[in-house]
Amino acid sequence: MTALQDLSEAIEGVVRTTSPSVVSVEHRFGQGSGIVIAADGYVATNSHVVRGVKRLEVEVAPGERVPAELVGDDPASDLAVLGIGNQGLASLPLLEDRRVRVGQLVLAIGNPLRFDRSVSLGVVSALDRTLPGVRGRALEGLVQTDAAINPGSSGGPLLDATGVAVGITTAMVPRARGIGFAIPAHTVSWVVARLLQRGRIERPVLGVAARGVELSLARATALGQGRAVTVLELAPGEPAARAGLKPKDLLLRANGVVVASVDDVVRTMVLGDGAPLTLDVARGTERLSLVVTPRSERRAA
Repeated sequence: MTALQDLSEAIEGVVRTTSPSVVSVEHRFGQGSGIVIAADGYVATNSHVVRGVKRLEVEVAPGERVPAELVGDDPASDLAVLGIGNQGLASLPLLEDRRVRVGQLVLAIGNPLRFDRSVSLGVVSALDRTLPGVRGRALEGLVQTDAAINPGSSGGPLLDATGVAVGITTAMVPRARGIGFAIPAHTVSWVVARLLQRGRIERPVLGVAARGVELSLARATALGQGRAVTVLELAPGEPAARAGLKPKDLLLRANGVVVASVDDVVRTMVLGDGAPLTLDVARGTERLSLVVTPRSERRAA
């Protein structure tokens, strides 16, 4: 058997195993895709697929539709969770660490233009991409892929060669070919868990503009990590400025956990319910420890 035959059979096996966990999310204004995240009847999809819609249905198999209830919605991450009752569907595992690599093969499964459970093959083109989001917030830390993503694919899985979801597809560039994006699974995991618990996510505010960056080899060696979060701007009078953060500071850890992206900082704040945040900061050749008390996003700035 040739290497190409081996690859073909491996892809067939992944599709055969995972496609039953991919569903179509339907409503009167359009449709999208989703993945079963829990066998007791919960589906993850994109917020933009279901936002503002009162009546939802999920097609769990060709011709078999069931009503769906919106359990939780988070426009900032473009993720939502639906409840469909216990349909006996297999759930799809999420890759919760960062073992995604540029160049690795990935599969996208979804329902583009209502062609249910369509499969496309590609590679991870890049990591940690940023796109404009809703309400002035950017979608950060996205996985870029050249696997075909079209209208209706949104909410479907991006899978690795083992059949584990490395992300949930969210967008493509309309005038380009082979440029699609997925929300990484390590973001999906914590956002979905919070939505199942509380139905929404309140993000405490630091008052800082920042982005994840790759460090130079020399800097990475000196600091003991390959990525960090660099501070771009500070809002006057907000918690980060009051705590002494400055532009060009590198955030290395939040509450002792290494941070490689803005999402890592947000996750620590959200799961800490807005408690004071201890930041390990590199400023030039200095190492600092700063304590920031985020404010609630519900309070006016």
